[in-house]
Amino acid sequence: MAMGGRGGFSGQQDGNADVTAEDLFRALYRIRRVEEKIIDVYPTDKIQSPIHLSIGQELTSVAVCAALRPGDAVVGSYRSHAAYLAAGGDLKAFVAELYGKATGCCKGKGGSMHLAHKGPTSSGLLFLGTSAIVASLIPVATGYAWGQKLKGTGAVTVCFFGDGAAEEGCYFEALNFAALHHLPIIFVVENNEFAIHTPIVQRQAAPIYERAPAMGLRVSMPGTHGLEDLARYGSQCVDGWPGPCLLEIFAPRLKEHVGVGEDWHLGYRSQDPDWKDPVSEAMARLNPETARQIMIDVDAEIAEAVAFAEASPVPSPDELTEELYG
Repeated sequence: MAMGGRGGFSGQQDGNADVTAEDLFRALYRIRRVEEKIIDVYPTDKIQSPIHLSIGQELTSVAVCAALRPGDAVVGSYRSHAAYLAAGGDLKAFVAELYGKATGCCKGKGGSMHLAHKGPTSSGLLFLGTSAIVASLIPVATGYAWGQKLKGTGAVTVCFFGDGAAEEGCYFEALNFAALHHLPIIFVVENNEFAIHTPIVQRQAAPIYERAPAMGLRVSMPGTHGLEDLARYGSQCVDGWPGPCLLEIFAPRLKEHVGVGEDWHLGYRSQDPDWKDPVSEAMARLNPETARQIMIDVDAEIAEAVAFAEASPVPSPDELTEELYG
């Protein structure tokens, strides 16, 4: 299948040679390792921002963002470390933001839950922002997609959010508006099956993907979570654009809802013995020496980013009232 200039993972159905197996592993490992570094640093209080880790959910962001092209836009939720980095956000600015430093991507004012990238990222994408308010950026992403349609840019907007956000009123309003106006937007539900500690079966009477077609949206392969599945369906969402799409991904988080610890002992969920770690799965596809060199390079990059963050200044008091509107 021709990708129309959009990315994909080589060696996989409907993919192409734009993104290699090495690229896939590097992207997944980079996200995993920087979050593991965050776990190490967090107890020192050098990072005082509340943290929502993406560990276990990296593949969703990496696969979908790989299918995008320069000029497309990405919008996240409060758990969007993976989306920011997969979209090409600056690693040093990301770590500095978590440290609350002036060199952060939001000048130290946003922290983990409020990430944004000014201008195009290294991938040529636009990372418009994230928000701590559940579902709050779904209508923002929809409005941005409407603007792109009116301007005739041909750009696609991707909006990542969790299963809990699919219960908010603005979610349904946004889907209806997107379908009504045939907007170039992909709604990506990262379904970890829990809203904090409450399972989805106690909150929703029907699967998320079953409701979208009734509102006029396409649904692309609900419940996918493997390497091939996400590469294939992420590409199909954005290639040969036929209208707004909802992509629901089973994406279990491996850490607690907020923080850097484990929470299995709380008893509200259990570990899935059939879940495959995307980082390990991607690594197994590479020559061991190739994988080892990628890990060495990425670890060095992360160490440099942490050193940059720790050496950066904190924002001055004058920054408090900068960039306020209204």
